[in-house]
Amino acid sequence: MRICITILFVICFLQVSGQQIDTVLLKGLLHEHSELFSGILNHPTQNEIQILYTRIDRDKNNVPHFTSYSYRLNANHYFYPASTVKLPTAIFALEKLNELKAKGLNRKSVMITDSSFAGQTKVRVDTSSAMGLPSIENYIKKILLVSDNDAYNRLYEFVGRAEINQKLKKYHLNDTRIVGRLAIGDAGESTRHTNPIDFYDDDKLVYHKPDLYDALNYPMHLENMLQGKAYLDSSDHLVNKPLDFSEKNVYSLADQQMVLERLLFPETFPKTQRFNLTIDDYRFIYRYMSTFPTENTKPTYNRPGYFPAYCKFLFYGGDSTAVINPDIRIFNKVGDSYGYDIDNAYIVDFKNKVEFMLSAVVQSNEDGILNDNKYEYATVCLPFLKNLGQVIYQYELKRPKNRKPDLTKFKFIYSKKQ
Repeated sequence: MRICITILFVICFLQVSGQQIDTVLLKGLLHEHSELFSGILNHPTQNEIQILYTRIDRDKNNVPHFTSYSYRLNANHYFYPASTVKLPTAIFALEKLNELKAKGLNRKSVMITDSSFAGQTKVRVDTSSAMGLPSIENYIKKILLVSDNDAYNRLYEFVGRAEINQKLKKYHLNDTRIVGRLAIGDAGESTRHTNPIDFYDDDKLVYHKPDLYDALNYPMHLENMLQGKAYLDSSDHLVNKPLDFSEKNVYSLADQQMVLERLLFPETFPKTQRFNLTIDDYRFIYRYMSTFPTENTKPTYNRPGYFPAYCKFLFYGGDSTAVINPDIRIFNKVGDSYGYDIDNAYIVDFKNKVEFMLSAVVQSNEDGILNDNKYEYATVCLPFLKNLGQVIYQYELKRPKNRKPDLTKFKFIYSKKQ
């Protein structure tokens, strides 16, 4: 039995790790729709695109079986993962709560963050939450709804850098490292130090997480870690040399989809390789991954700053004017920074019984200068991701299937109108 489980895991791993994957189908689809993709296909670097598409076929017991297809997938070619690292960090935060088994500690517990090292900041209130106080639950909501940077930073501080990277290795995410906070210039020694945090049940202290220091390094030597011809530093001064990404987060596209598959379909992994989440944890993540920000209350996100497709790059292109298909839900995590747009998504059409996973990255920085906020997101990256999602969706609509999936597991009632 143990040998069978090991073989099953290896098969699953090979399927999502970029090995033995069909590389013909996606190339054909892109060229078949050259009117949509010729700009990318004819660009000297093809805008660094990588694509991983996984179709899902159900057996008579509704168990999913996966077949993956890739285009230019290359774990050795670095791209900046931006906010996509927030999803595994959120998962590990819930895992940590479950593993601590402290009485009165749960994701709703009041979470008071202190400081103990230069540059660290404290958090005692959170006006976006229903109670006006911070919690793991509200931070995860903000990550999944609008990709909030501070929420991620607080979970990074809770889990700790060492534990995050231990978990990545535990789950065989070997082309990934998470070594810093986002959007605050976190670098060097500050990334190693994480804040002390206290959790309360009403006024009672139920858990104290001490300040931690991670002495370990996580070296990864990839191509493309020196990028551009110049960059603006933190004082907006032009530095005439490439920007060095060798100390920044790494999260390969295959690893991203592996996290998504393990999260959505834990039953397809050996028990030892499933996330340590409760049924309620899974439901909580599924719900907020698929909720449009304008559907939620506390935290509340209204137009014009926020809109349904705000964090839906594949299929909708993050377009504020996108017409939302009421039958489709997208369970995903996006990232955008340094000219890269990334989306890692499971797309479901409940009416037509369509489901598939699609992960993609694309980059555009024509002036070769980083940190100048001059990237072609709106004209190159987001249209590409929108068109890619639509093309794969249309392909899936026409693809014959022996059995239609039962998608009840992923259906939710959302509280507000779009």
